[in-house]
Amino acid sequence: MYKAKDQVYSHSSEVPKHKVGLLLGTSKYVSTGSINLYYAYRIDAAVALFEAGKIEYILVSGDNGSAYYDEPSTFKNDLIAREIPEDRIFLDFAGFRTLDSVVRAKEIFGLSAFTIISQQFHNERAIYLAQHFNIDAVAFNAKDVTNSYGFKTRIREYLARTKAAVDVIFNVQPKYLGKQIKIE
Repeated sequence: MYKAKDQVYSHSSEVPKHKVGLLLGTSKYVSTGSINLYYAYRIDAAVALFEAGKIEYILVSGDNGSAYYDEPSTFKNDLIAREIPEDRIFLDFAGFRTLDSVVRAKEIFGLSAFTIISQQFHNERAIYLAQHFNIDAVAFNAKDVTNSYGFKTRIREYLARTKAAVDVIFNVQPKYLGKQIKIE
């Protein structure tokens, strides 16, 4: 997603300030029961941006598909444990995929500009989608994982990028919209 390269940052000092950071969800644990490093590094990145004054609020967007799986609330609890004030965290429970998270940030949470927080490969796809939907977004790269750890994720990302391109061609919209929520 070469069009995204000028909007993706790896150092918090370089990231333009936005009111909100959109933290893209993932599961906290891998199948072995250990902490998912993608998750841990996204938490670190969100905290770093908040502490650097680059964002004032964090919008956590993720899957809440069952009573036993709730990415946004899990992220919220861990952000609070890292001393992010609870009133600075907003949750989007319908971020089933990246397209949903990005578009809902605009349509539901009223954000015309924000900072996306995830790993670089994911950020590039999210920026590509944001550009399609006329959203002024930049992204901050959380630390990535080693190639052996992230092999399955890399394969999945290849398929996800293809799907994102198809979604743009057919102007696919989020699964759910709903009433607006103001972040302040």
